[in-house]
Amino acid sequence: MTRGIVLAVLMSVAAAAQAALPFATAKVQYRDVDQTYAAEAYVEAVKQSTVSAQISGRVVEVLFDVGDYVKKGDVIARIDEREVAQAYAGSQAQAAQAQATLVNAKANYERSRQLFERKFVSQAALDSALAQYKAAQAAAAAAGAGAGVAATTKGYATIVAPYSGVVAARQIEVGEMAAPGKPLMTGFDPKDLRVVASVPQYKIDEVRNAPRASVEFPAQHKWVQATSVTVLPVADARTHTTRVRLNLPEDLRGVYPGMFARAYFTTGKAKKLLVPQAAVVRRSEVTGVYVVDGKGKASLRQVRLGETQINGDVEVLAGINSGETVALDPVKAAIYLKQQAE
Repeated sequence: MTRGIVLAVLMSVAAAAQAALPFATAKVQYRDVDQTYAAEAYVEAVKQSTVSAQISGRVVEVLFDVGDYVKKGDVIARIDEREVAQAYAGSQAQAAQAQATLVNAKANYERSRQLFERKFVSQAALDSALAQYKAAQAAAAAAGAGAGVAATTKGYATIVAPYSGVVAARQIEVGEMAAPGKPLMTGFDPKDLRVVASVPQYKIDEVRNAPRASVEFPAQHKWVQATSVTVLPVADARTHTTRVRLNLPEDLRGVYPGMFARAYFTTGKAKKLLVPQAAVVRRSEVTGVYVVDGKGKASLRQVRLGETQINGDVEVLAGINSGETVALDPVKAAIYLKQQAE
């Protein structure tokens, strides 16, 4: 009984000492966390394409530049259409001529048929009129198709955006010559992104059966959950790795194609000693935490860290024990330690 009272008193004294500290603290403890397999990856857009010219001509207008947001159907560039406009006008004239010839051939055939019924013309004359009528029909159809092709070609002088997105590259300037197949602009849809990771063959089954997958963007200290995972059914013959796609949530801000990322696939559960990320202090090549004892005294202790968890906590491999208390504000803890020394 006496021992219990002493323990309670000591705990209350320690709690009071920690409560008087000018910074928040947290206890280091073992917790059940996801055991993951990590793979380096990069971001790519699901919708990314390069718009190319379909006709020859001089570029007379470029309406967007790199970084601009373009809506679907917006005009992004124009090519001098005078040449194709002349071709279109010529095809229209040919279509009109073929239509007039068709009208005349039809009338001639009708007259020949009526005369043949009255026995005024021979069967050969009627057959000739019918052949001319059918030839005029074919010529009119061909001229109409040619006019349609010319109209479509004329429309190629105005280049429009196939979908809404951001301009990633501009390969043409006003005054340059465009040619069929020459790239004009490259764009992508920022709302639909994914991460691509290369996974060794011996890990494919674990990755395919992983119940969850998450993505880390180390440069931004950002974590997101993948909405779906797709294992491509082909391996690289040189590296013997398989590409795995992890789709990201829509409208993910600050993420764009080409960024480095790290994919984490949950493969099981494990107990790990965790410390909050806010408690970690890095000085040159030394990584440590400020440990607070039961009397409220703080000291800097070097630790060896492992993987960062999705919630931001960091695994501690060595340097601290479960149940110890660490400062959550290293700056205030350093000032407090200096005041203690004085």
